[in-house]
This record gives sequence, C-alpha cells and structure tokens, in this order.
Amino acid sequence: MKLVLFGDSITARTEGHDRPLLTIKLEDKLSGNWHIINAGIPGNNTFDALNRVKKDVILHNPDLVTVLFGANDAAFHKMVPLNVFERNLTNIVTAITPSKTILISPTPVDEELQHARTNTVLKQYTEIIRAVSEATGSHYIDLFSSMINLDNLSEILRGLRNDGLHFGELGYDYLADMICRELIILSREMLS
Repeated sequence: MKLVLFGDSITARTEGHDRPLLTIKLEDKLSGNWHIINAGIPGNNTFDALNRVKKDVILHNPDLVTVLFGANDAAFHKMVPLNVFERNLTNIVTAITPSKTILISPTPVDEELQHARTNTVLKQYTEIIRAVSEATGSHYIDLFSSMINLDNLSEILRGLRNDGLHFGELGYDYLADMICRELIILSREMLS
C-alpha cells in the first residue's frame, strides 16, 4: 500500500532526524506493507497545496493520502478566509479522490508560546475541515479536538523550536498513533 503524507511543516519537520519524523514514526508503527512518501513543505497553506497536489500526490498514484493543512491558513499574518479555505480544501479532496483522502485537522497550539495563531481561530478551521469531510465523503481525523483538553498538551507541543506549534517526539507519537488507527480501519475496508 502506498501512503502520501501531504501537508505543511507539521508533516515535513525532521526534529533533528535525517528524515521527516512523522515518516519515521509511521514506519516504526506500521508493518512493512506501507510505502510512505512525505510531501510536506514548511509554510504551505491550501493555495500552495492546490498548486502542487498533482505532482506531489496524484502522480504517485497513492492508495491513501493524509491531508494536514490549516495551521498556516489560520496564521494572522497570512490568513486565508474560511470560505476560501473551504473551497481550496474541497478542490484538493476532489483532485485526490474522496475515498483516498484522510483529512486531518490542525493541532491546537500552546498560546503561551504561539503568537501567530489562537485555538479559537484554529477551531474554526477545524470545523471547516470536518464539514468538507462530510460534504465530500472523505475520511477525517479530528486531531484538534482529541488534543485540546490533554493535561500534557504543552509537553506534547514542545519540539526543538519550542514555539507552541511545532512539536517533537511526543507530538509525533500522538499524531502517528491517530493516523495508524485510521489506516488500519481503512486498509481492512479496502481489502474486504
């Protein structure tokens, strides 16, 4: 099975490793049946994603694709309006094919450290992602809601940059576990 991880810096960050940490964590957690292609580019929003979805995702002919955007769309200094974000995301899902797409909401941030985004705004983008998933019939992982009330959220969000957004080992373990659970369900459905 071929999996493309399509996203921004959360997908792409190496956190001191020689490859993206999300890829490493998923390879460790999944059996060798998965070929994982990391198509994360730091700073990308849904406009950037639309511009590169064909060459970075579709040309790989993946079985499944995780789509993790929203943190940059929600950033105050380059905010993409919610209606435009919804349209962009719908176009991305349509290009990939809804049955192959796993939309993932952005993570919450540690507002003590992160000053370009707030959880109130990120929640609005999360709600759009859920709505796009329902409207298109694509799959969905609500990372935001599953993390926002964790007692150790600030610890999970602590990475090398320690900026309240980019997380390290704990955060990537959490994200990889969420993705693995979804992949197991979907791969069973695909094989039956």
